[in-house]
Amino acid sequence: MSPQSAAVSVVAVADDALFLEHVAPPEHPERGERLVAVRAGLERAAVEAGLGGDSRAYERLSFGDASDEQLVRVHDPVYVESLGLLAGRSGYLDADTYLSVGSVAAARRAAGSAVSLVEALHGGVARTGFALPRPPGHHAMADRAMGFCVLNNIAVAAAHARALGRERVLVLDWDVHHGNGTEAMFYGDPRVLFVSLHQHPNYPGTGAASDLGQGDGRGHTVNLPLPRGATDAVYASAFERIVLPIVEQFAPDFALVSCGFDAHERDPLAEMALSADAYAAMTAGLLEQLPAGCPLGLVLEGGYDLQALSESSQAVASVLLGGGRARAVGGGPSQAAKPSPALPDAQAAALRRIQLEQSAFWRLG
Repeated sequence: MSPQSAAVSVVAVADDALFLEHVAPPEHPERGERLVAVRAGLERAAVEAGLGGDSRAYERLSFGDASDEQLVRVHDPVYVESLGLLAGRSGYLDADTYLSVGSVAAARRAAGSAVSLVEALHGGVARTGFALPRPPGHHAMADRAMGFCVLNNIAVAAAHARALGRERVLVLDWDVHHGNGTEAMFYGDPRVLFVSLHQHPNYPGTGAASDLGQGDGRGHTVNLPLPRGATDAVYASAFERIVLPIVEQFAPDFALVSCGFDAHERDPLAEMALSADAYAAMTAGLLEQLPAGCPLGLVLEGGYDLQALSESSQAVASVLLGGGRARAVGGGPSQAAKPSPALPDAQAAALRRIQLEQSAFWRLG
């Protein structure tokens, strides 16, 4: 092994050719080119790490479809059955969520990619990994598709981690849209901590700071609705003041990220202002805060500008492979820097409101 690659970590990757069989109608933003852009970003990260290509950087996982048993842990059995009846057909499940001839098969395989990632990380194949499913998942509800999402991949993954014996599962969602489906599935479950940073107002209109969970799960839903225009500094402050302290206190033994890249400044479906470096900083900060040995699996969600997708996935993969990109990120969450005093008033006020809501459950400054 060369000195340049000596510090490189193995990263598990779950990807499948079937994901491109989910074929978008003309002009639909959730299109196959998104996945091609992410794959290119991972390839560049491998080259950047000194490995010359992804075959030496990534442990490519072999997997099949998610089973009915795995799906019905979070989905209504009637919904799962109804999807089977739609296999090979095309049309729309709601105003945003399409089916092509290959979509149901792709969705079952997409959920399977998340299951495979959990099994690989649980079994010690790698400490970190990245699943690249299409269609995405975090809006899918227990009983219906929603917001481009057919099956809730990350919820299936979190439930599978629990089934494997993991006691405290973190689901961190930094997609720009609130992960309403995931939240609903674990809203009363104290064993799953759901944390979402999202633009508010924006689709789907959920994720208020006052939505905290219910019953035994109260306090285990952490919503960070942020006004439009949030920058790297705002997300860094949110991590420093709220996200990372809560993660530390929850002490997960398995961590998952709903990894959408649509808070990037180039994204056409949102109004946030993140750079690719912000995703590297969030990844690095989370890795530093997780308990020793806690696996981290990222599951692809949204992001609709191809350049932003490629650059952001490269930035994240660079951190997973050994931190090369993270060293170039100044003032991000991984640096444990003091929150900037220059945050816009609306953003600073939003963070204060979130801290106030969560202070009944967590120690926050």
